[in-house]
Amino acid sequence: MQRLRIFVAIAEELHFGRAAERLHLAQPYLSRCVRVLEADLGTDVFRRTTRRVELTPAGSALLPHARALLARTDEARAAVTAARDGRSGRVRISFAGPSAHVAVGRLARAVREQHPLVDLDLRPGRYGTAAVAELLDDEADLVLARFAAPPVGVANRSVARDRCVVAVPVRHRLADAAEVRITDFRDEPFVAFPESFGSAVRATLVERCQAAGFAPRFAQPAPDSWTATALVSAGVGLHFTTASAVAHLPLDGVRVREIADPLPLIDVYLMWRRDDDSSVLRRVLRTSEEILPGR
Repeated sequence: MQRLRIFVAIAEELHFGRAAERLHLAQPYLSRCVRVLEADLGTDVFRRTTRRVELTPAGSALLPHARALLARTDEARAAVTAARDGRSGRVRISFAGPSAHVAVGRLARAVREQHPLVDLDLRPGRYGTAAVAELLDDEADLVLARFAAPPVGVANRSVARDRCVVAVPVRHRLADAAEVRITDFRDEPFVAFPESFGSAVRATLVERCQAAGFAPRFAQPAPDSWTATALVSAGVGLHFTTASAVAHLPLDGVRVREIADPLPLIDVYLMWRRDDDSSVLRRVLRTSEEILPGR
């Protein structure tokens, strides 16, 4: 590539001396490199006299290709340097449902503005312990998920705090009740995420119902919050969820009720592997500290 750089500089300056000054190289070195290039190509690329330097037809044909090759080389070097410094690369972000959408959107916008070469691979529908397992299995780099207590085995920080509520059909007996308590859930059917999701919200419902002397009855699993509220609207059952989750959902035929019993708050945690030394992840984490400073 050095010979092509020398060739392009001479072709643009049409003067060996000026090209040598531009490249900070000795003029005899430039002359030797041109001779080697011409020997390799089997033809002259410059026509040289005591008074001027001109491109030969072969040199004119070579010039655009030489410029293109040099540009591609510069682009490749820039890409390697950006990846080394963490200015480019991919970060896989797993998150749950609508409760995380605002936070993920704000983070994605900030990353796009601050680090335009960083690609965020957004993966919704990941909940609780299943999301942590995905992180530990190196199937994600960052996770946003809800827990009643800090998750173990991963680096984390709380970025938001949420309260539990219950979504009921508008014609349900609890829709207009003076207050709703955990004991009101006895014998009621629930729409919930599958147990395999490891949802902290589902675990909180189970724990509180058991403390009240009964086990909740799960009538219908739902893969996400949108489906859950649609099933509530259809009268399939109640849905124990968080205020932030239902705040971003269509609620036709659904009424959201506060729960009178004291319940633990649910934290939204940003999590990553403790041993992940990725430079690009560190840049995204620094941005997250600005955009999602926590509670």
